Amino acid sequence: MNAVFPRFLKSSYRREPLISVLITMGVIDALIGGLDDSWSLFAFGLGTTGMALAYKWWRIQQRQPLPEEPVVQHYLPSRSSSAALPMLSVSKKKPPYQ
Repeated sequence: MNAVFPRFLKSSYRREPLISVLITMGVIDALIGGLDDSWSLFAFGLGTTGMALAYKWWRIQQRQPLPEEPVVQHYLPSRSSSAALPMLSVSKKKPPYQ
């Protein structure tokens, strides 16, 4: 989980930075308001997070799906058009790297 969570956060912030910042701000405000018994800050944090999530959901709904293109499969020919490479052999008279 330690390696997956930072990668998820980085990709989320890169894709939609405004929504990610609003969600982070809302969650932090809600945590501070809930722990401090400041219900107005808690409600503001929940409202901010809810509005950011609703906006993100609305943006996802507005995206039109890309038309699917047929996949073209290329097969290798039965024989290679180039000549085969010659076999390499090590010279017994002079060993390499001496």
